Amino acid sequence: MASLQNKLKKGDEVVIISGKAKGQSGKIANVLTATNRVIIGGLLMAKKHLSARKAMATQKEPGIVQKELSIHSSNVMLKDPKSGKPVKVGYKITAEGAKQRVIKKSGDVIDTIKKAKAGKPAAKPSTKAKSK
Repeated sequence: MASLQNKLKKGDEVVIISGKAKGQSGKIANVLTATNRVIIGGLLMAKKHLSARKAMATQKEPGIVQKELSIHSSNVMLKDPKSGKPVKVGYKITAEGAKQRVIKKSGDVIDTIKKAKAGKPAAKPSTKAKSK
């Protein structure tokens, strides 16, 4: 199964849009690209029983430990830094050839993914027509 492109990165502030934690927000602690899932720090905690044998192998204390569970990336949306509401994320190629993550509704730039390569001519900015 090919993994879809994930527009979320570690450290992004996200809002959960479905599931038992709907409406809660937090920062992404880890992105699991192979399974299209994300781990949000401090949310979706589960208790796990750690045996003495496993604890000895992992250099941890045996007993009941708290563990963060993952959530599918389709169930979270990026939180708008200005309004605090969930927003869709897209990409934009600048005239210099840099790739940027942008908020689709407002067009505000979130961050730059790839810098423009020096010495090469600039690529055409993408002007793909949206089909509905």
